[in-house]
Amino acid sequence: MLSLLLYSRLGMLLPLVVLCLFSHTSRATEWIQYPADGTATLTHYTLPDGYIASCGCTGASTRYPTAAMSQFAFGSSTAYGPSCGRCFKITLLNTYLPNPPFFPNVTKSVVVKVTDLCPAGGNGWCSAKPGKPNQGGQYINFDLAWPSPSIPDDFFPSNAPLYGFTDFGVWNVSYQSVDCLQNWAGAKSPAALGSVDDGSSVCCPANPTGSANDTCPSFSDDNGIPPDTASASGVAGLLHGSSIPSAGHALLLLYSLLVSSLLFSGFVLD
Repeated sequence: MLSLLLYSRLGMLLPLVVLCLFSHTSRATEWIQYPADGTATLTHYTLPDGYIASCGCTGASTRYPTAAMSQFAFGSSTAYGPSCGRCFKITLLNTYLPNPPFFPNVTKSVVVKVTDLCPAGGNGWCSAKPGKPNQGGQYINFDLAWPSPSIPDDFFPSNAPLYGFTDFGVWNVSYQSVDCLQNWAGAKSPAALGSVDDGSSVCCPANPTGSANDTCPSFSDDNGIPPDTASASGVAGLLHGSSIPSAGHALLLLYSLLVSSLLFSGFVLD
């Protein structure tokens, strides 16, 4: 009788477990896996001083060079993604839209920290998907927060007598992944590092390396527990490589508790 009851309980549980596993994994999205260094397009947008953007980075981070990243490279359709907190050295190459293109005679570069998401939509500059680049032929678009108190007003070169305007809007750029603590201007300000503490959808590592210990998962895919980037101890822990539990471990624990509960109820009923 006991054996039959156990088999019956497990038989009812198995479809539930399979369904949970399927629903968890089926939510995964195919994101753009970009190289550490490469080329991209660059646009710019206005970010108010102190504004808390998608990653949840502190308001003080807006006083230093930051950028939004196109959605499928960012790695999430809302809140935080794996690119949150990453730093890139961006160098202007030439303009995209005017004909003929403008090639500046000076080299302009800036190191930015990704703090925001640039949503995909239509044929905009942030619309690139795996296998489908944006209209500039690139899979990444950086949307620079500019004007900015940390970036000169004349950062973008121009030739007004030839083109009749000074803001070209879209640039072709090269990018290089860099260490935030060594290269980003905001790294010298403790207030600009980490995220606000709202107890929910924030993740802004001081210096993400790609490890689960210091890199955000995809919020929209719900594929992991983010590192603690809100508290001072959390930021310190990231700098010293503390570990966090994985989503797989948490899911396994949940299933184990569910199985144990059902089996225990079987013993009691018998």
